[in-house]
Amino acid sequence: MQPIIIVLIILVVLVFIALIKTVQVIPQASAAIVERFGRYTRTLSAGLNIVVPFIDTIRNRIDLREQVVPFPPQPVITQDNLVVNIDTVIYYQVTDARAATYEVASYIQAIEQLTVTTLRNIIGGMDLERTLTSREEINAALRGVLDEATGKWGIRVNRVELKAIEPPTSIQDSMEKQMRADRDKRAAILTAEGIRQSQILTAEGEKQSSILRAEGDAKAAALRAEGEAQAIRTVFESIHAGDPDQKLLAYQYLQMLPKIAEGDSNKLWIIPSELNDALKGLGGMVNLPGVSGNGGGGGATAPAPRREAAPRREAAPFDKD
Repeated sequence: MQPIIIVLIILVVLVFIALIKTVQVIPQASAAIVERFGRYTRTLSAGLNIVVPFIDTIRNRIDLREQVVPFPPQPVITQDNLVVNIDTVIYYQVTDARAATYEVASYIQAIEQLTVTTLRNIIGGMDLERTLTSREEINAALRGVLDEATGKWGIRVNRVELKAIEPPTSIQDSMEKQMRADRDKRAAILTAEGIRQSQILTAEGEKQSSILRAEGDAKAAALRAEGEAQAIRTVFESIHAGDPDQKLLAYQYLQMLPKIAEGDSNKLWIIPSELNDALKGLGGMVNLPGVSGNGGGGGATAPAPRREAAPRREAAPFDKD
């Protein structure tokens, strides 16, 4: 009985193993390659699949989702003979599990090497400045070459990104100095513009101030002239209204003589001839000595009659000393 039990147990185990090998569950967004006696038979899709146990084998399970693979920095020489290190990131997706399994030994390694060689060809035709400013152009050219080359491998390259472009340390120092010089230049230009604007505003202010000052002086001069004219008219009207006689005029002449004599440079006085007549009348009233005759000026002895013509004036030199 014991040998029979052992055989039955072995049969049950074999049946269980056969069932396990017969039923294959493939996850979503995955595929499996089935080989029969080492030859490709079919590709299993997602879900429950039945295979022949001990005859069909699962060669490879492939993830059909989009994959992201970063590649290490690669030294690349630019057109102006500068070595830059470029980090790249590849976004790819397996579209044909059979081709990805049988057309290339390792599609990841193949994509990496193809990326390096293509990147060197593209960067070799650009100088450093264009390399640093043409990332989109480099990405588009690199993606086009990779997508065309990986199509027969069952791979679709969706996107290529340059993660970092690192020029040599000496070039970085030069670029920093250049940027610092550009910033200093812009700061100097802004400072000069500010000074120029300030000077323009100051000049405009001085101009407006001069104009307003000149207008004020003109108005003040006009008001002073108008005031003096009004004063003269008032005095003239008052004199004519008072009808002054010859004695009052002579007295006013005498009051003005000290003012005429003021100043060291006054050597010559101009005295009108009418002053002699006025002094005669005033001298006769107050009995002033020496006021008679020609009065030193050569005037007439009697008061001159009033005439319509302009009065005659004689100049008599007087020495101040």
